[in-house]
Amino acid sequence: MTVDLQLRPRLVSRALAVRFVSIVGSSIGFYLPLSVVPLFAKQAGSDAGAGLATVALLLATVAAELVTPRLVARVGYRWALAVGLTLLGAPALVLPFSADLRVIIAVNVVRGIGFAIAIVAGGAVTALLIPAERRGEGLALVGIVGGIPGLLALPAGVWAAAHWGYTPVFVVTAGATLLALVSVPGLPRHAATPRDDEGHGVLAGLRNPVLTRPATLFAVSAAAVGVLVTFLPLAATDQPAWVAASALLAQPAAATVTRWIAGRLGDRHGPARLLVPGLVLAAAGMAAIAWTGTPAAVIGGALVFGAGFGVLQNATLTLMYARVPAGGESAVSAIWNAAYDLGMAAGALGAGLLIGSAGYPATFALTAVMILPALLVARRDRRP
Repeated sequence: MTVDLQLRPRLVSRALAVRFVSIVGSSIGFYLPLSVVPLFAKQAGSDAGAGLATVALLLATVAAELVTPRLVARVGYRWALAVGLTLLGAPALVLPFSADLRVIIAVNVVRGIGFAIAIVAGGAVTALLIPAERRGEGLALVGIVGGIPGLLALPAGVWAAAHWGYTPVFVVTAGATLLALVSVPGLPRHAATPRDDEGHGVLAGLRNPVLTRPATLFAVSAAAVGVLVTFLPLAATDQPAWVAASALLAQPAAATVTRWIAGRLGDRHGPARLLVPGLVLAAAGMAAIAWTGTPAAVIGGALVFGAGFGVLQNATLTLMYARVPAGGESAVSAIWNAAYDLGMAAGALGAGLLIGSAGYPATFALTAVMILPALLVARRDRRP
């Protein structure tokens, strides 16, 4: 499938540029306090609370992602996005006034719900604002717009908390997210109807193999990300500090670049053709990381893995959007994001149970092996 460049529609419309504001706001609102809240809970005297806060955030996010399409169907994209941004940002203002573990967990639950609503409703309206002929490229651009602020906000939050304290982090989190509300009225009045939601909702999507296959492939790669980001810093403790830091930077940087490349290639030749190469790169990268005593292998492996993961991010989401009729966008957004979150959680949990007996190198190697069966699913999923 080849598209004449002269006939390609404009990629960034005014409405999509307006949508970028809420993408940046929700990205900062989620990632800036992500590593700060566990530190806040631990400083308050609860080591267990540090983990519980993150688990509460993740579980609330996944649960809300699966029901958000019904909210979108009832109130429309703009109201749902506004509710999501509010719930993501406003609760952070409670934390400067209370370090009680119950309050911290409650805040994270509400923020997780808000992030889920913002990401699902926002993702659905974003898909409507991108020309179908350039969907892969458009989704790659959206990934860059949201990914770069998140990439910078995550370490910035930890640095700011260490130098200025926790309160400024929580205030900026709320401010950046709530300020994005001013962009919501500028979005078009797209709205799914209850009939659309019933026919193309999450439950229907989960029964549809043409959606569950790419979602499963993405969940497998996300599980490997969960292993990487959770255990690579621990596996590299006998190496210089820059090794783990460089690897953790290389992975998302490579993913950002290849999302863009995959988007352009997918628009021209079909995203289904990119699934197998993405999985091969991901498996090869994880296998290289198993050489934890060799800095070049760890950093190079993270780079290769990131390249494969970026390809899969773009190809699976583009493929799923292409396979639903109008009205199914919010369900696709919900299923894909849930696959991301559940995959990461499953990877981190499974590796945590294995590492004690197998060790870090073997765990990374087994993670690479676990990716390989997904190639059989990918080979069956050739239809664009």
